Amino acid sequence: ASLTDVFKKAGAAYEKDHPDTVVKFSYAGSQQLAAQVKQDFPADALVTADTKTMDGVRAKTGTPVTIAHNRLVIATGEGNPKKVKDLTSLADDKLKVVLAAPAVPVGRYSAQVLDKQHLKVKPVSQEQDVRGVLSKVELGEADAGIVYATDAMTAPDKVDAVPIPDDQNAIAAYPAATLKVSEHKEQADSFVKWLRTAQAQKILRDAGFQKP
Repeated sequence: ASLTDVFKKAGAAYEKDHPDTVVKFSYAGSQQLAAQVKQDFPADALVTADTKTMDGVRAKTGTPVTIAHNRLVIATGEGNPKKVKDLTSLADDKLKVVLAAPAVPVGRYSAQVLDKQHLKVKPVSQEQDVRGVLSKVELGEADAGIVYATDAMTAPDKVDAVPIPDDQNAIAAYPAATLKVSEHKEQADSFVKWLRTAQAQKILRDAGFQKP
């Protein structure tokens, strides 16, 4: 889900340079996409927001390559009305915090950073993907939530991003791989390789992703 906006731009750029190829995307939480892959859902390539999810479907894919990295931030309402300062603020019972579910990559990363600081947070809800977390904060249904930095960048007029220091943060890796069930393996391989090119990497970095 965290690749929704940037992949629209990447797909358009790829199609411009490869007019014989049409790229269609299916966006969802990595765990949902992996479940589809396990059931041999017709698709050509898979990109996940962590290596653990990709490792879980390695019997169904070619060799994965990392195309980008990401990091976490705390999303708050515009202007940070609750004055969230850092991760410790999230342990305040008076603060309505939303997190992604533990099965979701960003949910696992969130648990890692909170556990590292020995913080107990009681979320008001656990969402199935990072966009669900962001939406709750945007709509004012939560005071704060942990999201990827790139997702916070997609709504600068609706949320503020409170940075998490490097020594407290988690780095998300995004592996991509061609699927063995693909009926367009040559084109899928080409797109996966293209995601590592300078052109694709510029699109990803412009959206806030970090180099692989």
